Amino acid sequence: MNGRLSYQFLGLKYPIQFLVNTNFSLMVKMVDDSRPAAQRVMESFLNKFFPSGYPYSVNEGYMRYTQFRALQHFTSASLSVLSTQSLLFAAGLRPTPAQATAVSWILRDGMQHVGKLICSNLGARMDSEPKRWRILADVLYDFGTGLEVMSPLCPHLFLEVAGLGNFAKGMAVVAARATRLPIYSSFAKEGNLSDLFAKGEAISTLFNVLGLGAGIHLASTICSSMQGKLVVAPLLSVIHIYSVCEEMRAAPVNTLNPQRTAMIVADFVKTGRISSPADLRYREDLLFPGRLIEDAGKVKVGRSLHEVVRPSKLKQFKEAFLEEKFLLNHGSRWTDMILEHNATGEDALRGWLVAAYASDMERLVHEPSANILQEAYDKMNSTFSPFLAELQAKGWHTDRFLDGTGNRFAF
Repeated sequence: MNGRLSYQFLGLKYPIQFLVNTNFSLMVKMVDDSRPAAQRVMESFLNKFFPSGYPYSVNEGYMRYTQFRALQHFTSASLSVLSTQSLLFAAGLRPTPAQATAVSWILRDGMQHVGKLICSNLGARMDSEPKRWRILADVLYDFGTGLEVMSPLCPHLFLEVAGLGNFAKGMAVVAARATRLPIYSSFAKEGNLSDLFAKGEAISTLFNVLGLGAGIHLASTICSSMQGKLVVAPLLSVIHIYSVCEEMRAAPVNTLNPQRTAMIVADFVKTGRISSPADLRYREDLLFPGRLIEDAGKVKVGRSLHEVVRPSKLKQFKEAFLEEKFLLNHGSRWTDMILEHNATGEDALRGWLVAAYASDMERLVHEPSANILQEAYDKMNSTFSPFLAELQAKGWHTDRFLDGTGNRFAF
């Protein structure tokens, strides 16, 4: 046996052999794989394009995310071929579809440098709202692609149209890449982020290649005329944007930002239950995340300190919650909360709960009270420990609060 022990189990549906080497490492080998060819192909596909241990190694929603991600990349790649062909037509060239494919890669790589410069100061906002910025990235990309497709209609403005189109696409590429890691992280379940990232990029590459092939076919047939492009390009763009919206809805992001924190607090105050990231994913407002939620106390977080508190009353506001890392200004229309520079997600949750309880008490008594914030604070202290424990058990990360470019204070 060449220095190893062999154990063969033939009573199973698919006989397997366990090989134990002299260094006590274990290998498993299928002795007689009599499965149908389609099943073997499917397993091979899953091994190459899905994380090891799938579906048990990822969080809920990963399959739906992957399906629409594949469709998104397929339509995007097809659209890029049509747009580049149109761009070169506008410049007076008559390229083949294959030439248009090659040039599309050159143009996209060149504009990434410009996009990096423009997007370099938006990283904090992308951390706070990765889903929103991912959708915005694809809208920008399709805007730039649309300008390129229509460039033959105004060849005298070739430089202006081509420059604006590629500028938008360059920003889109950077925004898409910057938001990729937070989205992948939401699916990682067993410390397998690298595996998940690699398999996700493999899926993207595969469907990009398929999309380029479809784009070459369309450019040679239906879209060889301008009329054909004006029909097919909007259709591909609609499918593209729809796909990325469904991708983002499927992602159970588990970091705390203003919108998700408000939704968690609102559910807890109203029903006494804590929502998991999977519970909230389809309820997030991906386009306008800054809306105020009444059941969460209508909290606005991150406004400038001078807009919220007069300098003469700053000490009074700080002494109201002396041991806390937040300031609250409870107004008639909303409650302003400002966090200290080193405040965590737990600090933001504490402040948000105080605001929500205060708002709830006001609705019950129908009149404002001078001590309402203190009463709400006492109630928060009595419920916070079990609230936080269950929140963390649901998978939420409370060590950070991602408020984008929100203002913080320091004494």
